[in-house]
Amino acid sequence: QVQLVESGGGLVQPGGSLRLSCAASGSIFSFNTMGWYRQAPGKQRELVAAITGGGNTNYADSVKGRFTISRDNAKNTVYLQMNSLKPEDTAVYYCNFALITGRGSPIDSYWGQGTQVTVSS
Repeated sequence: QVQLVESGGGLVQPGGSLRLSCAASGSIFSFNTMGWYRQAPGKQRELVAAITGGGNTNYADSVKGRFTISRDNAKNTVYLQMNSLKPEDTAVYYCNFALITGRGSPIDSYWGQGTQVTVSS
């Protein structure tokens, strides 16, 4: 059983910053890609940022230069530093881990419970 627990969401004014964290626990053999997605009301869930096991990163065009994804494998944690936040960044943010739970097992995808980020004055 694998659990992902997110933290760090909240209300922030435009131009402000927030840092999201997502920690994994449970039966984990190895990690693959970690990522952050978001879903605004009435919209589909979209990829915000992802980081591979080798540290390569990928960002949505809308957040490039403002958001930074990082990971700490020793802590089983992925972070999303969000700067210069805009009202259009308002959404529920979900972390996603692609990981292996045992030797020889396939890569499975796990989701966090979601954390609300609201950017408003």
